[in-house]
Amino acid sequence: MAIEIHRVTLISVTGESTAAEFALNDSKSEYELTLRFLDNELRSSESDYFEAMCRLREQLEPFGLQPYCYGASKNVFPSGMGRDMGAGLKAYKLRLGERTKMEDLVSIFDSGLDVEPARVAEQRTFFEQWLKSLK
Repeated sequence: MAIEIHRVTLISVTGESTAAEFALNDSKSEYELTLRFLDNELRSSESDYFEAMCRLREQLEPFGLQPYCYGASKNVFPSGMGRDMGAGLKAYKLRLGERTKMEDLVSIFDSGLDVEPARVAEQRTFFEQWLKSLK
């Protein structure tokens, strides 16, 4: 049984949008995330919700769809502590050369005009670039 539902929009490669929802459910050992859209249901269980969203995003790629939310945005990534203690539900908006601040913290399921939908690999690459830019 889902403990929380978050409605999101999926964006296609052609720019069309589709309504979808993430359903969260946690057990004692893993965090399960279900994505429902059209007549499809995808599931992933991982060590935190951000990682579960990453796995679902990879499953979405053959459909040509990406979630339009901060958890799928190129310049957003959670901290290690946020993943360990906050189940990966919040992440930071990242700017090259700048450390994060509390006001950069967003829910991975929220969206805004500054969301830059990206593939999982692109998001991880940007995170690595951000880390290097702080040195």
